[in-house]
Amino acid sequence: MPALTTTSYAVLALLALQPWTTYQLAQQMERSLGWIWPRAISRLYEEPKKLVAAGLATSRPGATGRRPKTVYAITPEGRRALAAWLADPGTGPVLECEALVKIAYADQGTRDGLLANLDGLIDDATAKLHFGEMIAGAYLEGRGLFQERLPLSALMWRFLWDYHVTVLRWARWARNQVQAWPEDLSQLDATAEFHRIVSAAASPEEAGNAGCGQPPGRNRNPGPDCSPNQLVPPV
Repeated sequence: MPALTTTSYAVLALLALQPWTTYQLAQQMERSLGWIWPRAISRLYEEPKKLVAAGLATSRPGATGRRPKTVYAITPEGRRALAAWLADPGTGPVLECEALVKIAYADQGTRDGLLANLDGLIDDATAKLHFGEMIAGAYLEGRGLFQERLPLSALMWRFLWDYHVTVLRWARWARNQVQAWPEDLSQLDATAEFHRIVSAAASPEEAGNAGCGQPPGRNRNPGPDCSPNQLVPPV
């Protein structure tokens, strides 16, 4: 049997929901797995074939008009393998962010460059929160895919919502700190500034607004300071 990876099982999990063509798998990955396991998208054309070779999935030819296509489906053995994999606790999150790399070494650049990267994080988180509101609205109105899986979808939605609210809150806070710094970052009292920031992290005032990050619903919004519409002026 070919060696299976997390990506292999992620694709197998999608096949457990229903049969898919490769094109349909790509679309569904962008809607779901792409947010929590983006590397699966780059392996899309290899993994289904690997699962077929391992006896965990089947493939059959089909066609859309004159264009040939391959439809993949999970096998009973695939369901058993997926269930066993799901029962084994997975590893925790690994952070990867180009903007943070640039922020971490901003002393080799300029203060304006540092602020530009913080603004970029704000814009990115704001856009993703807008998207999250749209997705939540679609599911609440019964227009989302796999409505029967809503409890699990809600868990994942809430994780992503809280994560991007945290990024947004931090980026806005960090921008305020940097705007108070001198143009020449070497003029900062490094030890005093570090002590001030670390000490302030434990203060109640740093926790932000109590309503920040509350998920939207028919009668609720994300809160006055975390609503995307309140954070960055429209472009």
